[in-house]
Amino acid sequence: MIPDHRIAVVIPSYRVRAQILQVIAGIGPEVGWIYVVDDACPEQTGAWVREQCTDPRVEVITHAHNQGVGGATLTGYRHALTSGADAVIKLDGDGQMDPRLIRRIAGPLLAGQADYAKGNRFHRIAFTRGMPGLRLIGNALLSFMSKLSSGYWQITDPTNGFTAIRRELLAELELDRIARRYFFESDLLYHLNQIRAVVVDVPMQACYEGEPSSLRPQRMVGPFLRGHLHNTIRRIGYSYLLRGFSVASVELGLGALLLLAGGAFGVWQWIASSESGVPATAGTVMLAALPIIVGVQMLLSWLNFDVAAEPRQPMHALLGDRQSLHEHEGAAAEKKNAG
Repeated sequence: MIPDHRIAVVIPSYRVRAQILQVIAGIGPEVGWIYVVDDACPEQTGAWVREQCTDPRVEVITHAHNQGVGGATLTGYRHALTSGADAVIKLDGDGQMDPRLIRRIAGPLLAGQADYAKGNRFHRIAFTRGMPGLRLIGNALLSFMSKLSSGYWQITDPTNGFTAIRRELLAELELDRIARRYFFESDLLYHLNQIRAVVVDVPMQACYEGEPSSLRPQRMVGPFLRGHLHNTIRRIGYSYLLRGFSVASVELGLGALLLLAGGAFGVWQWIASSESGVPATAGTVMLAALPIIVGVQMLLSWLNFDVAAEPRQPMHALLGDRQSLHEHEGAAAEKKNAG
Protein backbone atom coordinates (compact mmCIF):
# COMPACT_ATOMS: atom_id res chain seq x y z
CA MET A 1 0.00 0.00 0.00
CA ILE A 2 1.41 3.38 -0.99
CA PRO A 3 1.73 5.51 2.16
CA ASP A 4 0.39 8.72 0.56
CA HIS A 5 -3.06 7.23 -0.13
CA ARG A 6 -5.54 9.46 1.66
CA ILE A 7 -8.91 7.96 0.65
CA ALA A 8 -10.91 5.01 1.95
CA VAL A 9 -14.03 3.65 0.24
CA VAL A 10 -17.04 2.02 1.93
CA ILE A 11 -19.32 -0.11 -0.27
CA PRO A 12 -22.60 -1.23 1.39
CA SER A 13 -23.66 -4.37 -0.46
CA TYR A 14 -27.09 -5.96 -0.80
CA ARG A 15 -28.16 -7.89 -3.91
CA VAL A 16 -25.28 -6.46 -5.98
CA ARG A 17 -23.34 -9.64 -6.71
CA ALA A 18 -23.57 -9.08 -10.47
CA GLN A 19 -22.13 -5.55 -10.28
CA ILE A 20 -19.76 -5.49 -7.28
CA LEU A 21 -16.59 -6.81 -8.93
CA GLN A 22 -16.85 -4.29 -11.76
CA VAL A 23 -17.34 -1.49 -9.24
CA ILE A 24 -14.25 -2.52 -7.28
CA ALA A 25 -12.21 -2.87 -10.49
CA GLY A 26 -13.10 0.73 -11.40
CA ILE A 27 -11.64 2.17 -8.17
CA GLY A 28 -8.36 3.91 -8.94
CA PRO A 29 -4.99 3.86 -7.18
CA GLU A 30 -5.77 7.02 -5.21
CA VAL A 31 -7.75 4.80 -2.81
CA GLY A 32 -5.84 2.94 -0.12
CA TRP A 33 -8.64 1.07 1.66
CA ILE A 34 -11.83 -0.55 0.35
CA TYR A 35 -14.41 -1.86 2.84
CA VAL A 36 -17.13 -4.07 1.33
CA VAL A 37 -19.96 -4.51 3.84
CA ASP A 38 -22.19 -7.50 3.09
CA ASP A 39 -25.50 -6.52 4.71
CA ALA A 40 -26.74 -10.11 5.18
CA CYS A 41 -27.08 -10.31 1.40
CA PRO A 42 -29.07 -13.37 0.20
CA GLU A 43 -26.71 -13.55 -2.79
CA GLN A 44 -23.71 -13.79 -0.42
CA THR A 45 -21.98 -10.88 -2.10
CA GLY A 46 -19.27 -10.79 0.57
CA ALA A 47 -18.28 -14.41 0.00
CA TRP A 48 -18.27 -13.80 -3.74
CA VAL A 49 -15.86 -10.88 -3.33
CA ARG A 50 -13.56 -12.95 -1.11
CA GLU A 51 -13.45 -15.71 -3.73
CA GLN A 52 -13.09 -13.62 -6.87
CA CYS A 53 -11.36 -10.38 -5.88
CA THR A 54 -7.58 -10.28 -5.48
CA ASP A 55 -7.26 -6.56 -4.78
CA PRO A 56 -5.19 -6.32 -1.54
CA ARG A 57 -6.98 -3.11 -0.54
CA VAL A 58 -10.30 -4.93 -0.09
CA GLU A 59 -11.61 -5.97 3.32
CA VAL A 60 -14.98 -7.72 3.52
CA ILE A 61 -17.20 -7.29 6.58
CA THR A 62 -20.36 -9.39 6.87
CA HIS A 63 -23.49 -8.60 8.89
CA ALA A 64 -25.31 -11.50 10.50
CA HIS A 65 -28.58 -9.57 10.16
CA ASN A 66 -29.69 -6.98 7.63
CA GLN A 67 -29.25 -3.43 8.98
CA GLY A 68 -30.14 -1.38 5.91
CA VAL A 69 -27.92 0.79 3.76
CA GLY A 70 -27.27 3.18 6.64
CA GLY A 71 -26.32 0.39 9.04
CA ALA A 72 -23.93 -1.11 6.48
CA THR A 73 -22.35 2.28 5.79
CA LEU A 74 -21.90 3.00 9.50
CA THR A 75 -20.14 -0.34 9.92
CA GLY A 76 -17.79 0.62 7.10
CA TYR A 77 -17.25 4.03 8.69
CA ARG A 78 -16.19 2.44 11.98
CA HIS A 79 -13.62 0.32 10.17
CA ALA A 80 -12.41 3.34 8.17
CA LEU A 81 -11.76 5.16 11.45
CA THR A 82 -8.90 2.74 12.06
CA SER A 83 -7.33 3.50 8.67
CA GLY A 84 -5.00 6.35 7.84
CA ALA A 85 -7.43 7.92 5.37
CA ASP A 86 -8.28 11.61 5.44
CA ALA A 87 -11.50 11.21 3.43
CA VAL A 88 -13.96 8.30 3.49
CA ILE A 89 -16.11 7.75 0.39
CA LYS A 90 -19.45 5.95 0.43
CA LEU A 91 -19.98 4.25 -2.93
CA ASP A 92 -22.96 2.02 -3.76
CA GLY A 93 -22.24 -1.38 -5.21
CA ASP A 94 -24.99 -1.37 -7.86
CA GLY A 95 -22.99 0.38 -10.58
CA GLN A 96 -25.04 3.59 -10.62
CA MET A 97 -22.07 5.63 -9.36
CA ASP A 98 -18.92 6.04 -11.43
CA PRO A 99 -15.82 5.18 -9.34
CA ARG A 100 -13.81 7.53 -11.56
CA LEU A 101 -15.56 10.41 -9.76
CA ILE A 102 -13.97 9.49 -6.42
CA ARG A 103 -11.23 12.08 -6.88
CA ARG A 104 -13.83 14.75 -7.64
CA ILE A 105 -16.00 13.91 -4.63
CA ALA A 106 -13.02 13.81 -2.26
CA GLY A 107 -11.39 16.93 -3.74
CA PRO A 108 -13.05 19.64 -1.58
CA LEU A 109 -12.22 17.65 1.58
CA LEU A 110 -8.58 17.00 0.72
CA ALA A 111 -8.20 20.67 -0.25
CA GLY A 112 -9.49 21.72 3.19
CA GLN A 113 -12.55 23.47 1.76
CA ALA A 114 -15.28 21.26 3.26
CA ASP A 115 -16.01 18.55 5.83
CA TYR A 116 -18.57 16.60 3.79
CA ALA A 117 -19.26 16.40 0.08
CA LYS A 118 -22.09 14.73 -1.80
CA GLY A 119 -23.04 14.19 -5.39
CA ASN A 120 -25.62 16.40 -7.08
CA ARG A 121 -27.40 14.91 -10.09
CA PHE A 122 -29.35 18.14 -10.71
CA HIS A 123 -26.46 20.55 -11.25
CA ARG A 124 -27.17 20.56 -14.99
CA ILE A 125 -30.32 19.69 -16.92
CA ALA A 126 -28.31 17.29 -19.05
CA PHE A 127 -27.46 15.26 -15.93
CA THR A 128 -31.13 14.30 -15.48
CA ARG A 129 -31.47 12.57 -18.84
CA GLY A 130 -32.49 8.98 -18.34
CA MET A 131 -33.55 9.61 -14.75
CA PRO A 132 -37.04 8.20 -14.01
CA GLY A 133 -39.73 10.87 -13.71
CA LEU A 134 -40.78 9.63 -10.27
CA ARG A 135 -37.25 10.19 -9.00
CA LEU A 136 -37.23 13.76 -10.34
CA ILE A 137 -40.48 14.68 -8.61
CA GLY A 138 -39.57 12.90 -5.39
CA ASN A 139 -36.15 14.52 -5.19
CA ALA A 140 -37.62 17.99 -5.70
CA LEU A 141 -39.92 17.52 -2.70
CA LEU A 142 -37.26 15.81 -0.61
CA SER A 143 -34.79 18.61 -1.32
CA PHE A 144 -37.04 21.24 0.25
CA MET A 145 -37.84 19.09 3.28
CA SER A 146 -34.14 18.31 3.74
CA LYS A 147 -33.19 22.00 3.57
CA LEU A 148 -35.62 22.77 6.37
CA SER A 149 -34.69 19.81 8.57
CA SER A 150 -30.92 20.02 8.10
CA GLY A 151 -30.30 23.76 7.73
CA TYR A 152 -28.25 23.28 4.55
CA TRP A 153 -30.25 25.51 2.22
CA GLN A 154 -27.75 25.42 -0.65
CA ILE A 155 -27.77 21.61 -0.89
CA THR A 156 -29.78 19.70 -3.50
CA ASP A 157 -30.33 15.99 -4.13
CA PRO A 158 -30.26 15.04 -0.42
CA THR A 159 -30.72 11.29 -0.97
CA ASN A 160 -27.65 11.03 -3.20
CA GLY A 161 -25.54 8.21 -1.79
CA PHE A 162 -22.24 9.16 -3.41
CA THR A 163 -20.63 10.99 -0.48
CA ALA A 164 -17.31 11.83 1.14
CA ILE A 165 -16.65 12.70 4.78
CA ARG A 166 -13.52 13.72 6.66
CA ARG A 167 -12.35 11.08 9.11
CA GLU A 168 -12.20 13.70 11.89
CA LEU A 169 -15.94 14.25 11.49
CA LEU A 170 -16.64 10.52 11.80
CA ALA A 171 -14.87 10.53 15.15
CA GLU A 172 -17.00 13.48 16.29
CA LEU A 173 -20.42 12.20 15.17
CA GLU A 174 -22.63 10.03 17.37
CA LEU A 175 -22.83 7.23 14.81
CA ASP A 176 -25.24 5.12 16.89
CA ARG A 177 -27.91 7.86 16.67
CA ILE A 178 -27.95 8.13 12.87
CA ALA A 179 -30.78 6.43 10.92
CA ARG A 180 -29.79 3.04 9.54
CA ARG A 181 -32.05 2.61 6.53
CA TYR A 182 -33.06 4.78 3.57
CA PHE A 183 -33.29 7.96 5.67
CA PHE A 184 -29.56 7.63 6.40
CA GLU A 185 -28.21 10.34 4.05
CA SER A 186 -30.87 12.88 5.09
CA ASP A 187 -30.41 12.16 8.80
CA LEU A 188 -26.64 12.42 8.46
CA LEU A 189 -27.05 15.96 7.10
CA TYR A 190 -29.00 16.91 10.25
CA HIS A 191 -26.28 15.49 12.50
CA LEU A 192 -23.57 17.25 10.49
CA ASN A 193 -25.34 20.58 10.98
CA GLN A 194 -25.35 20.03 14.73
CA ILE A 195 -21.54 19.97 14.74
CA ARG A 196 -21.42 22.89 12.27
CA ALA A 197 -19.80 20.94 9.43
CA VAL A 198 -19.36 22.54 6.01
CA VAL A 199 -21.23 20.58 3.32
CA VAL A 200 -20.83 21.05 -0.44
CA ASP A 201 -22.46 19.62 -3.56
CA VAL A 202 -20.31 18.07 -6.29
CA PRO A 203 -21.80 17.80 -9.83
CA MET A 204 -22.18 14.25 -11.09
CA GLN A 205 -24.23 12.25 -13.55
CA ALA A 206 -25.89 9.04 -12.42
CA CYS A 207 -26.39 5.98 -14.61
CA TYR A 208 -29.79 4.26 -14.78
CA GLU A 209 -29.49 1.15 -16.87
CA GLY A 210 -31.91 -1.25 -15.24
CA GLU A 211 -29.86 -2.11 -12.14
CA PRO A 212 -32.01 -3.71 -9.46
CA SER A 213 -33.16 -1.55 -6.58
CA SER A 214 -34.94 -2.54 -3.39
CA LEU A 215 -36.22 1.02 -2.87
CA ARG A 216 -40.02 1.39 -3.13
CA PRO A 217 -40.83 5.16 -3.23
CA GLN A 218 -44.46 4.72 -2.17
CA ARG A 219 -43.33 3.02 1.02
CA MET A 220 -40.80 5.74 1.83
CA VAL A 221 -43.17 8.74 1.86
CA GLY A 222 -44.37 8.23 5.44
CA PRO A 223 -40.97 7.48 7.03
CA PHE A 224 -39.30 10.38 5.22
CA LEU A 225 -42.03 12.84 6.22
CA ARG A 226 -41.83 11.75 9.86
CA GLY A 227 -38.04 11.87 9.83
CA HIS A 228 -37.84 15.36 8.35
CA LEU A 229 -40.53 16.72 10.69
CA HIS A 230 -38.75 15.24 13.70
CA ASN A 231 -35.39 16.68 12.65
CA THR A 232 -36.89 20.09 11.84
CA ILE A 233 -38.34 20.38 15.33
CA ARG A 234 -35.10 19.18 16.92
CA ARG A 235 -32.92 21.50 14.86
CA ILE A 236 -35.01 24.60 15.47
CA GLY A 237 -35.38 23.84 19.17
CA TYR A 238 -31.66 23.25 19.66
CA SER A 239 -30.34 25.96 17.35
CA TYR A 240 -32.73 28.76 18.34
CA LEU A 241 -33.52 28.01 21.96
CA LEU A 242 -30.66 26.08 23.58
CA ARG A 243 -27.53 26.91 21.57
CA GLY A 244 -28.17 30.28 19.98
CA PHE A 245 -31.10 32.31 21.35
CA SER A 246 -31.21 35.56 19.38
CA VAL A 247 -33.52 38.07 17.67
CA ALA A 248 -34.18 35.37 15.06
CA SER A 249 -35.56 33.14 17.83
CA VAL A 250 -38.02 35.89 18.79
CA GLU A 251 -39.00 36.40 15.15
CA LEU A 252 -39.66 32.70 14.70
CA GLY A 253 -41.74 32.29 17.86
CA LEU A 254 -43.69 35.54 17.63
CA GLY A 255 -44.17 35.22 13.86
CA ALA A 256 -45.63 31.72 14.17
CA LEU A 257 -47.89 32.84 17.03
CA LEU A 258 -49.22 35.87 15.12
CA LEU A 259 -49.81 33.82 11.97
CA LEU A 260 -51.75 31.15 13.85
CA ALA A 261 -53.71 33.67 15.92
CA GLY A 262 -54.66 35.79 12.91
CA GLY A 263 -55.63 32.72 10.90
CA ALA A 264 -57.73 31.26 13.72
CA PHE A 265 -59.48 34.59 14.36
CA GLY A 266 -60.19 35.03 10.64
CA VAL A 267 -61.70 31.54 10.32
CA TRP A 268 -63.82 32.09 13.44
CA GLN A 269 -65.18 35.40 12.13
CA TRP A 270 -65.81 33.91 8.68
CA ILE A 271 -67.87 31.08 10.17
CA ALA A 272 -69.79 33.54 12.39
CA SER A 273 -70.49 35.80 9.43
CA SER A 274 -71.69 32.88 7.29
CA GLU A 275 -74.11 31.69 9.97
CA SER A 276 -75.52 35.13 10.75
CA GLY A 277 -75.56 36.45 7.18
CA VAL A 278 -74.01 39.72 8.40
CA PRO A 279 -70.82 40.71 6.52
CA ALA A 280 -67.74 41.23 8.67
CA THR A 281 -66.72 44.84 9.21
CA ALA A 282 -63.53 46.32 7.82
CA GLY A 283 -62.14 46.52 11.34
CA THR A 284 -62.75 42.80 11.88
CA VAL A 285 -61.02 41.95 8.61
CA MET A 286 -58.01 44.06 9.61
CA LEU A 287 -57.85 42.38 13.03
CA ALA A 288 -57.44 39.08 11.22
CA ALA A 289 -55.22 40.28 8.37
CA LEU A 290 -52.73 42.39 10.31
CA PRO A 291 -51.38 39.59 12.54
CA ILE A 292 -51.09 37.32 9.48
CA ILE A 293 -49.14 39.94 7.51
CA VAL A 294 -46.81 40.75 10.41
CA GLY A 295 -46.39 37.06 11.21
CA VAL A 296 -45.43 36.20 7.63
CA GLN A 297 -42.92 39.06 7.56
CA MET A 298 -41.32 37.85 10.79
CA LEU A 299 -41.09 34.28 9.51
CA LEU A 300 -39.49 35.47 6.28
CA SER A 301 -36.97 37.46 8.31
CA TRP A 302 -36.17 34.34 10.36
CA LEU A 303 -35.83 32.28 7.18
CA ASN A 304 -33.34 34.78 5.79
CA PHE A 305 -31.32 34.51 9.02
CA ASP A 306 -31.45 30.70 8.90
CA VAL A 307 -30.17 30.60 5.31
CA ALA A 308 -27.33 33.00 6.18
CA ALA A 309 -26.41 30.91 9.25
CA GLU A 310 -25.34 27.89 7.18
CA PRO A 311 -21.84 26.77 8.31
CA ARG A 312 -18.98 28.34 6.33
CA GLN A 313 -15.82 27.43 8.26
CA PRO A 314 -14.65 23.79 7.90
CA MET A 315 -14.50 22.00 11.24
CA HIS A 316 -12.09 19.16 10.50
CA ALA A 317 -8.97 21.24 11.13
CA LEU A 318 -10.24 22.27 14.56
CA LEU A 319 -11.31 18.72 15.38
CA GLY A 320 -7.95 17.41 14.20
CA ASP A 321 -6.11 19.86 16.46
CA ARG A 322 -8.33 18.82 19.36
CA GLN A 323 -7.64 15.14 18.70
CA SER A 324 -3.88 15.79 18.51
CA LEU A 325 -4.07 17.71 21.79
CA HIS A 326 -5.87 14.80 23.50
CA GLU A 327 -3.31 12.34 22.16
CA HIS A 328 -0.47 14.57 23.38
CA GLU A 329 -2.05 14.89 26.83
CA GLY A 330 -2.58 11.13 26.97
CA ALA A 331 1.02 10.43 26.01
CA ALA A 332 2.24 12.93 28.61
CA ALA A 333 0.09 11.29 31.28
CA GLU A 334 1.41 7.84 30.39
CA LYS A 335 4.98 9.12 30.50
CA LYS A 336 4.37 10.71 33.91
CA ASN A 337 2.83 7.51 35.29
CA ALA A 338 5.71 5.47 33.91
CA GLY A 339 8.19 7.80 35.60
